[in-house]
Amino acid sequence: MRPLTEDETKTMFEKLSKYIGENIKLLVDRPDGTYCFRLHNDRVYYISEKILKLATNISREKLVSVGTCFGKFTKTQKFRLHITALDFLAPYAKFKVWVKPGAEQSFLYGNHVLKSGLGRITENTAQYQGVVVYSMADVPLGFGVAAKSTQECRRVDPMSIVVFHQADIGEYIRSEDTLT
Repeated sequence: MRPLTEDETKTMFEKLSKYIGENIKLLVDRPDGTYCFRLHNDRVYYISEKILKLATNISREKLVSVGTCFGKFTKTQKFRLHITALDFLAPYAKFKVWVKPGAEQSFLYGNHVLKSGLGRITENTAQYQGVVVYSMADVPLGFGVAAKSTQECRRVDPMSIVVFHQADIGEYIRSEDTLT
C-alpha cells in the first residue's frame, strides 16, 4: 500500500470532481479525523489515518483490502469509480437525477435512464456531467453521466436516454466476486 503519485492523484481527482466539484476537500479534511487515499493492487482506497497506521503491521502480500475502495486504475491508467464510493459521493453531489419507481429496477439491472423514467433533474446540469442517481425517496442508487442537459431533457422524446449508466447498487449482487 503506497500513496498515490502526482499523476494518479490528478487523474483520480479529475474524475471525482465530475461528481462532487470542489467538495473533494471535504472528503480529506473531515471533522472526525484526517482521511487519505492509498493505492494497493491498482485499487484506490479511502482510509482514515488512524486505520492506516494499524494496517502497516500487515505485509502487502497478505493485505486484501483496507478502508473503502473508491475505484481502480485500468491498464491504460484511466480511473474507474466503483459503486463502493457511492456512500461518500452522494452527500456532496453537485448534480442529481431522481428516477421514477418504475425505472428504478431497470437502472439497478444496469440499464441507462430513459426520459420516461426521469422523475427530476438538478437545474443547469450540463451534457456529459457526472450525476448521482437517486430514487424518488432520496435513496442513492448509483451514478452515471448526463446524456442530455437539463434544457434538452425537457423537449426530448420519452424513449431517449438521458443518463448513461456507470454504476449502481445492484452491482453488489451482480459482481460480488470482483468487488473488494
